[in-house]
Amino acid sequence: MKRIILYPLMTVLFVGIAGKMAMTQVAKNQSDKQLVKTQLVAALEPVSVINIAQNTKNIDEKTALNLVWKLPLVQRKAKEIERLSKRTIKVSAIVESVPNPNNPYYTVRVFEDDPNNYNFTIYWFRVFHETGVIEALDVVENRYVSLDEWGEQIRKRN
Repeated sequence: MKRIILYPLMTVLFVGIAGKMAMTQVAKNQSDKQLVKTQLVAALEPVSVINIAQNTKNIDEKTALNLVWKLPLVQRKAKEIERLSKRTIKVSAIVESVPNPNNPYYTVRVFEDDPNNYNFTIYWFRVFHETGVIEALDVVENRYVSLDEWGEQIRKRN
């Protein structure tokens, strides 16, 4: 009776201990591999950051201003205002803010440049400094939207 109970229990115990040791060794090997990968990546990281920084082409203030000024809707509005004012009012644009760590956009304001010192804002845009993607301020909802969405909203409101 002792053999019937004792031997299977001993076998289960030894198999369990051997399995636990094998699993511990596998886990240790995995963590060693992960540590080696982490050390390898850490050793290469400064070079990677430098390469990425060299390949990134940020746009400058003048480019952001030109991208906004060349928008067809801005050009149409400028011509319309000049025509209706018989060329006494011109439309201009200015970069109001530049990118910083908290805000990666150039903010561009398009306005009526009235000789009587009245500068009425027509549109607000923001230009992402890395890609030049332009978004327009939807003044009704007070949020920036894509140019496609903005154009649709203008068409619906007019």
